[in-house]
Amino acid sequence: MSIRESITRQSLIINMLRKRPASLREIEDYLAREAEVQGYKLVVSPKTFKRDIDEIFTLYKIEIKYDFSEKTYSIIDDNQSQIKGRLLEAFDTFNALNIAEGISKYVHFENRKPKGTENLYGLLHAIKNTLKITFTFQDFWEDKPRTCIVEPFALKEFKNRWYILAKDLADNKTKRFALDRLADLEITKKHFESKKEYNVEEIYRNCFGIITPDEKEPSEVELLFDAYQGKYIQSLPLHESQQVVFHTPEKLQISLRVFITHDFIMELLSYGETVTVMKPEKLKTEIKRVLESALDNYA
Repeated sequence: MSIRESITRQSLIINMLRKRPASLREIEDYLAREAEVQGYKLVVSPKTFKRDIDEIFTLYKIEIKYDFSEKTYSIIDDNQSQIKGRLLEAFDTFNALNIAEGISKYVHFENRKPKGTENLYGLLHAIKNTLKITFTFQDFWEDKPRTCIVEPFALKEFKNRWYILAKDLADNKTKRFALDRLADLEITKKHFESKKEYNVEEIYRNCFGIITPDEKEPSEVELLFDAYQGKYIQSLPLHESQQVVFHTPEKLQISLRVFITHDFIMELLSYGETVTVMKPEKLKTEIKRVLESALDNYA
């Protein structure tokens, strides 16, 4: 049995148990059906299934337990479900595209440059082991790339683009560097003192995007959407703090607790006439200023 078949089978087992607990017989029947679709040998014996459970925990840190009273298997959830979900999502995409021949007729890819993800492993290694790194970086507003020596402490994703957060030793300021504009990465053997007080989850908790704010406290924001856009906002919330103020067949009003940054303003502008800022006043004023400025371009 190939490694690909083993990983595919394990991914299917995880996907099934994420939905509900299942008996070994139910899992066997599910794998048999998927084997016909995917063209792999996915038949599992009790011995193979036991080995799969062990390997799933090793690869994904997902624990599968057997309930003797119900005679079913289920996944024991924990606080790393988001990371695990992304791993499985990436594998699902790879597996679907890999088994399909002549996919150009059915799949249309976005035409874009590489995102710099080839450096993710090295950067994570440097962060975990507090190692200084060097690289060349091309700023949008500079003609030539510059060499940076930094102390990395976190990675962050925003709008399908990855950033390394680090202290730039040129001026000792904390900065963000987009991985798609980073080249010639070198992980040095020089250690630095860990910046333990920097908690990336806490710092970005009330942020929309990659920009960190100057203000000390986030703003209470209320937005009014029309019915059409409101359905999208409910299915894919703007921010984890999103709450529904009221909802009618014609309108959806939500509240957010966020810092008002350039990223957030650009996101609101992308919704055009389907959104109205209800508060705060400073955000309403800024949106109005930008829209009036845009109209001046067509005067």
